[in-house]
Amino acid sequence: MIKWAGRLFVFLGFGHTAASYVLTAPEHADSWFSAELWKPEEGVTEMSPAMASFWLTAGSFGVPLMVLGMVVLWLDRRGIVPPLFIAWTLGIWSVVAAVTLEPAPWALAWVAVGLLAAGVRRARFAESAPQLSGV
Repeated sequence: MIKWAGRLFVFLGFGHTAASYVLTAPEHADSWFSAELWKPEEGVTEMSPAMASFWLTAGSFGVPLMVLGMVVLWLDRRGIVPPLFIAWTLGIWSVVAAVTLEPAPWALAWVAVGLLAAGVRRARFAESAPQLSGV
């Protein structure tokens, strides 16, 4: 379960990042490197298409989500149970984001969160269960 959760997080992070770059970067990347995004009069509420494209790609949570998925996989490969707060935090974040913006693949994030939470609970239960020896 933990392994599949990590894989789903990597998939979601990579998919978001790759799709965003393919769809928006070709049109706006030149403005990112010409200091156009550094305009002091442009705030979050008056976001230009170039700024929105930046926050959809490089400034998004896509890469950190992918890294978090890789960390979950790394921990699982070493027999280390990831902390449950990862599932809770990503679960709350995905619910807030889903209420704010639909349609988006939040259901897939919920599946990954559910798998991670269940896997962590199962692993903790297995660690605390008494071991029978000499049988």
